[in-house]
Amino acid sequence: MTGSLAWSAPSSAVPPPMARVMSWRRAAAATLGAVSVVGAVLAASLSWSAGMSWADVLEGFVVTNTLMGLSFGLCGALIVWHRPRSAIGWLFVGDGLGHLVSAVAAPLSAVMRAQGAPVWSVRGVETVFAYAWPWSIALFLPLALLVFPDGRPASRRWRPVIAVVAATAPFFVVAQGASPGSPAPGLPDPYLTIAGYDRFGWLWTASEVRTTAALALGVAALVVRYRKADDAGRRQLLWLLLAALLVLVIVVPWSYVSGTPVAVLFGIPLIPIAVTVAIVRHQVLDIRLVLSRAVAWAGLSLLAITLYVLVTGLLADLAVEATGRAGISAVVVALSLAPALPRLQRGVDRVIYGDRREPSRVVSRVGAELAAGREPLDDVVGAIREALRLPFVAVSARGVVVAESGTAGALVVQLPLAYAGENVGTLDVSPRAGERELGGRDRQALGVVAVTVAVAVRAMDLTASLQTSRERIVVAREEERRRLRRDLHDGIGPALTGMSLAADAAGNLLDGDRAEARVLIQSLRRDTRTTLVELRRVVDALRPAALDELGLVPALQQHACLLTRRSDGAPLEVRVRAPQQMPRLPAAVEVAAYRIAVEALTNVVRHASASVACLTLTCDDLVVVEVIDDGSSTEPWAQGVGMQSMRDRATELGGALEAGPGPSGGTVRASLPVHPAVAADGSLPAVSQ
Repeated sequence: MTGSLAWSAPSSAVPPPMARVMSWRRAAAATLGAVSVVGAVLAASLSWSAGMSWADVLEGFVVTNTLMGLSFGLCGALIVWHRPRSAIGWLFVGDGLGHLVSAVAAPLSAVMRAQGAPVWSVRGVETVFAYAWPWSIALFLPLALLVFPDGRPASRRWRPVIAVVAATAPFFVVAQGASPGSPAPGLPDPYLTIAGYDRFGWLWTASEVRTTAALALGVAALVVRYRKADDAGRRQLLWLLLAALLVLVIVVPWSYVSGTPVAVLFGIPLIPIAVTVAIVRHQVLDIRLVLSRAVAWAGLSLLAITLYVLVTGLLADLAVEATGRAGISAVVVALSLAPALPRLQRGVDRVIYGDRREPSRVVSRVGAELAAGREPLDDVVGAIREALRLPFVAVSARGVVVAESGTAGALVVQLPLAYAGENVGTLDVSPRAGERELGGRDRQALGVVAVTVAVAVRAMDLTASLQTSRERIVVAREEERRRLRRDLHDGIGPALTGMSLAADAAGNLLDGDRAEARVLIQSLRRDTRTTLVELRRVVDALRPAALDELGLVPALQQHACLLTRRSDGAPLEVRVRAPQQMPRLPAAVEVAAYRIAVEALTNVVRHASASVACLTLTCDDLVVVEVIDDGSSTEPWAQGVGMQSMRDRATELGGALEAGPGPSGGTVRASLPVHPAVAADGSLPAVSQ
């Protein structure tokens, strides 16, 4: 190759302009994450420099703002790093900056006041503190909930909701920032406060209601998305739903109940943590297990509080101060809740994991689906998946998936399906998200269900085999009818017509040319004999006449005597071994045994390089027809028309055929079941032909 070298990026590579944009956004994410850490360190340093106690930094919202700013800022930077196009990461970064600015501004105003800074500058810093953090709660957090997880509204109908939330956010900001008073004693009031603020209490309560409603709408949007999402989307949403519900429970009392400690706001960082896990690493942890434990403990806590209040109120009237009624109340509550947790946990596990603790319920559902008889295996795998809350369940037979429900995950566990010691297939299951393998309880439940499923798979195989057999019998019957019609129409029919015309002609010539009439009568006799031979051939095709005239064993011996040479002219000896007295056999069994034996001997004559062939006939519970020759061929036998005909005759009666080369020569062995009916006197009734 001469000239300049050309280079082209692979098709999967990111285009250079897009790569530059992503690089810029990631650099911005790293910078903002560093800013969050610096802001938290600066807030702590300024608080120490101002000599603020723990109570001061807690009641002055320095600790809560620092914690929320650091969590939202770092989580937002992490989301932007991994998902540069996600709006949620940038909303979290804005949320974190608002909290961190307030966290830094509060101790900074105290330090500036102690250092003798101008009053206007101190008031300016206090104003920044008052107006910075409300944006995080009024705007950034609700919008992040409304557009989670893909950065877009759940549907077009949610766009006006987002617009209203954004437009009314300043209402809450003003309600929080315009309140008179400084963040710490000894500091001047900030700017932008409203004189007579308390006279508009109903208005500020409305702003709290607005913010609570905005957060509630965010949770509602998550619920809507959860109902429409697939399994992967639901795993993402469960993380945020759990955190959002907990935070909503925390924020409501803090907003409306006076005296609620500021420390309850420590729960708000659960939201950015949950969102980051959901977007970046939602497959690492099993949210179902987390949710199960959290709901159980939340329900138990609520029950504990209720019992505590009731018991305490009751003991207040019955116990004296010296008995320590508070201690008695705690003991009573502890004793009351001791058996409650296991039951509550089982109830929550049933919602999250289905009926894996009670395999009998799963078996009952599977049995009900099988009894319905619509699409048995499709309904069965669906019932198993729903009963155990699994993402994917399938049934495979002979390496082919015959029924499935759900979407397979990265890991598919195959559980064997055994029936009467025979492997009939596998039950293919994907563990739940976050689970690296099937748990012990899941395996136990699926092991119980697998017995029923194996029976269903075996029944399906038998049904398919029966249907195939029926179709084969119908095809063979119709082919036989077609052959008979052709033989009668093309052979015997024209012959009988010709004889009829010859008889008419001879009759017309009897009074005239007797010599010509004699010739016609002789021709008629010859044609009659020929037609009788043809008719016998057709009848013999239906059932060999030798069976009725001689019986099965003599008929086979007669046929064997005719086979003295192979098709290539080499001599062939056919030996017949059979019992002296054969029981009366049903006509179908007798014909099948005769046809299989004749076809097997015919194959020896045509294809085997044998000098001796032995036909053995035995009869006990089964009629066994076995033809063994001393041919030396070891190559697999081709499945031709004759071989298929013998196999069909055996399977139609519920028997089996084995054929192929062996160490001592070729072998054909047919086993046919015998179920003769016995009369009251013990004799075998005559079998209709």
